[in-house]
Parts: sequence; C-alpha cells; structure tokens
Amino acid sequence: MKTVSLGANRPSAVKFRMPTRDNLVPIRVDVEVDGQRYRDAFTWNPSDPDSEIISFAKRTAKDLKLPANFVPQMLHSIQGQLAEFRSYEGEEMQIREKIVPLKIDLRINNTVIRDQFLWDIGNLDSDPEEFARTLCDDLNITDPEVGPAIAVSIREQLYEIASQSVSAMREARVSKKGRRAPEFASNSKAMHNSLDLFKYFGSKGSVVRKRKEWYLYEPVVDVARKEEVGAIDATEELSSRNA
Repeated sequence: MKTVSLGANRPSAVKFRMPTRDNLVPIRVDVEVDGQRYRDAFTWNPSDPDSEIISFAKRTAKDLKLPANFVPQMLHSIQGQLAEFRSYEGEEMQIREKIVPLKIDLRINNTVIRDQFLWDIGNLDSDPEEFARTLCDDLNITDPEVGPAIAVSIREQLYEIASQSVSAMREARVSKKGRRAPEFASNSKAMHNSLDLFKYFGSKGSVVRKRKEWYLYEPVVDVARKEEVGAIDATEELSSRNA
C-alpha cells in the first residue's frame, strides 16, 4: 500500500477546482460514426480557449484518418464535459484533512494493472501524473500509454469527490438547517469505493499498516497474451454497446 501526498497545509473550504497541483480536467471521448469508433482519455486545461478544442478535434481526425463527421461529435463530447466542470467553478468545496482510498483497475494494450492506495485530497500540490510515472518506473512498465491512463483514472476519482462535495454544500445551503456540509454524497461512486476499502483501511484513514496486511495493497501487473487481448477487446466492445 502506498500513501500519497501527506502533510500539506489544508484550508477548510476552497473554491472548486481539481484537488491537485494542476487544474486539469479528465476527459473521456467515445464516438462512433458509420461503424467506425474513436475512444480516448486525456486531460484538458479548462482555461484554454474553445478554439483549442476545435483544433484538437480536427487534428485528431486527420491524424487517425477519421471521416470529417467525427469532428462535431468529438467537439460535442469534449465541450459537454468541460461545461459540466465549469458549472462548478466559483462554488465552495469542503477540503479537510482527509485521506481517501483510490483504486486502479485498467487494461492498456496488453498491460493489466490493479492497485489501491491512499490519497490526501487536502494536498492541493499533489500530482497524479508524477505519481503515475513513478509507479510505472517502480513496476518496470515500459508501455508509454499506461502512465497517462493511470493519471486520468486518478483524476476521474478526485473529480467525482470534489464535485460531490460541491453538490453536498449546495444541498446544505438550500436546507438551511445549519449543519456543516458533508464531504461526500452518499450516492457517489467514489463514496461507495471508499466504503468498500474502509473495511481494510479504517474510517480514520490508516497510513501505517501492519506488516501482515501489506499483501492486500500490493499492485498487480499482468501482461495479457495476444489472444487474450482480442477476447478482452471483444467483451469490452459488446459491453459498451449494450450499456
């Protein structure tokens, strides 16, 4: 088990942003047009002008030799996710000394990686990209696509925690009951993950674990064979179409 980003100064409430050093939004695009499909995950600076999105979509379609009608679909997806992020800006979110469990369960090309660790969301200087690079170095993962995928997964979980905090504070203000806003909403997927892992970590966010429990938190890395990758791709494609 790893514990990340401990010991920073922590304000009790801050304006909404990603609880990381760089205010980068996790973006996922899944577009299908005329039987062709484009899927990708990356981060985006919400301060960049929308003209950059147009340039990115056109350049991506050209580089991947996708039909021109992919461009408006990609624009719609990216702009919609950025609009949702920007809808929280200016709102307050509650940031206390809180250690939350995060989980990684990814398959990138033929690399499968699973891990779980504690993250200090009160440290606004934390860096998911640096953490992902270090993790890949430690595990001797050489595929250059794995690190960015890990960072995006971390950012997605932190984004959900931050946005749920804003929603909870909104609800608390509306209720006018004078209670301090909870840090997480109970219907949050991240909250459910937290509850699952708190069975192991404890509600106080245990940082030091007993040696006999270390095996529970060690990262797992597998290399899938070519035929396994094909089967996994087919299963994921079927699942996504039926979703």
